[in-house]
This record gives sequence, structure tokens and C-alpha cells, in this order.
Amino acid sequence: MAFFSTVSHTYFTIIATFAILVLFTGSSSAQLSTDFYSKSCPKVFSTVQSVVKNAISVERRLGASLLRLHFHDCFVNGCDGSVLLDDTDSFTGEKTAGPNNRSIRGFKVVDDIKAAVEKACPGVVSCADILAITARDSVVTLGGPDWDVKVGRRDSKTASLSDANSGVIPPPTSTLNNLINRFQAKGLSAKDMVALSGAHTIGQARCITFRDRIYNETNIDSSFAKTRQSQCPRNTGGRKNLAPLDLQTPTAFDNNYFKNLLDQKGLLHSDQILYNGGSTDSLVETYSKNDKTFDEDFVTAMIKMGDIDPLTGSSGEIRKNCRKPN
Repeated sequence: MAFFSTVSHTYFTIIATFAILVLFTGSSSAQLSTDFYSKSCPKVFSTVQSVVKNAISVERRLGASLLRLHFHDCFVNGCDGSVLLDDTDSFTGEKTAGPNNRSIRGFKVVDDIKAAVEKACPGVVSCADILAITARDSVVTLGGPDWDVKVGRRDSKTASLSDANSGVIPPPTSTLNNLINRFQAKGLSAKDMVALSGAHTIGQARCITFRDRIYNETNIDSSFAKTRQSQCPRNTGGRKNLAPLDLQTPTAFDNNYFKNLLDQKGLLHSDQILYNGGSTDSLVETYSKNDKTFDEDFVTAMIKMGDIDPLTGSSGEIRKNCRKPN
């Protein structure tokens, strides 16, 4: 009887210890949920949506910019709102990093959204969550798929220029292996990567990012190259000139991006490399023929991306101003 009692006590102690370990070692993304603000800020989704719709009605390109902010935030130290921080005396943030400088935009819209949310429920909703919700609303406003956004992230108190410059954000010159590896490092599969690349069905790119492709690469439609060359000189000038990433419907979220790749009309090297005799060709073909499959895989990938290393619980803070720590 004494032996049974000892074994029983030991058994339950082990089970209790294991349960505690699971609790504290589980992924912080498991703490995110779609109803996180159901009581503390029930109007958060409608409030964000209203500001996003108004902003995009004025300038449709902003939809792509706001979606891109979420991506650039999540790939550098997780989805923590760090991309929004202005430089301070104690740190140089991410805004002037190579992948971001004179490239990411939409900060004023985020300011407007934060102000509206703060009015509805002060000190409750994080800037990181605002980026996640805004990305979804931008896609929906431009005709893309809808999904339930998981929330509950908290905001970083700092940002790092060096981390943003460390190569975690793939450049437009990326090879296919480079793209696959960088996404896999964030827990995203090759299929996720191709689906997320479909975000280039909206938005524009600067001449400096595609100049080499339109003059020097051979896997490009000649008439398409000539069209782009007219606004992007070979050697100097025009580096800031913009061209649509999707030639056909640059402000509509659809699957034409993938159809363009089949015709060798991908604007960036990192676009066309997805359909260039490699392992992702079949995915591009599938998405070009079936927009429903693309939408489903895009939504899955966006939710996974939003789960990248969020700050939750007592980590970080809820910023009052998305541009600076409290």
C-alpha cells in the first residue's frame, strides 16, 4: 500500500510538472485568437475596416502598401509592430533598412487607424494587431478573399536596423532556393511562399528593383520588356519611376499575377523565378487556372505568417502611438 501511494504521488507529480512545462513552452501564437478583443474592444474590426476602406477609396495603391507592411513587420523578429517605430536616441529602427527605405509606406493610414481605435477603446489594441487586421481588410477591399484574423499580439518596445538588414526579407533579385529557404526559416512552406507572392497581384515596384531584369534577362516577353523600358532608362534616371507588378489588373486582388508569369511577364526577377523550369512551376500553373485554390492557399499562408513569433502575455506593450514606445 505504501509503495502504491509513493508511485501514485510520483505519477501525479510528473503529470503536473509536464502540464506546467507544456503551458510555458507552447508557441506564443497559440495565445492568439479571433475573439481576443470580443469583450475589451468589440468594435475593433469595424473601426479598422472603415478607415482602411476610406484610405483605399482615395488611393487604391495603399491596399498593397498596407498589406506589405504586415509582411515586412512579421519577417523581422516576428509580428510585433516594430516596423512602425521611428528612430530614437536609443535605437535606429527598421524604416531606413535596405528592404524598407523609400519603399514601405502607409504609415499615416496606420496612424489614423490607431487614433480611431484608441478613441473606441484606449490602451487595448496593439499596433501589431492593427497591421494584421489592416492587411486582411486591404485584400478584401480590393476584391480578394476574407478570413478571420487572429489577434492578441503585443508591441515591441524597440526595433533594429541591423536585423532588418540581415537578409530575412528576400530581395527582388532572389533565386528560387533563396526564396524557399528564407520562407522556411520563418516556418512557411514553398507553397506558402508562392501563395504569398501572389500578393504582387496588387501594388507597384520602383524602376531600380526591375531595371536589370528588363534589360538583361532572357526569360521575359520582349514587348513587355520594351513597355517597361520606356519608363525605366538603362543606366541612369528614373530609378523611382513606378510600374505595376500585375500588368493586367494592378489594383484588383485576383490570380492574374500567375497568368502573367506563364507569359514571362513577371516584373521582378523574384516573380518570374517562380515559373522558370523549377519546383514551383506546377503551383503557378494551378493558381493561374484556379483562383479559388489560390485564395484558399493565400489565406492559409497569411494566417501562418501572422503567427510568426508574436509577443503575448506580459511581453512587450500596447503602444499608445504606433511610431514610438510608451
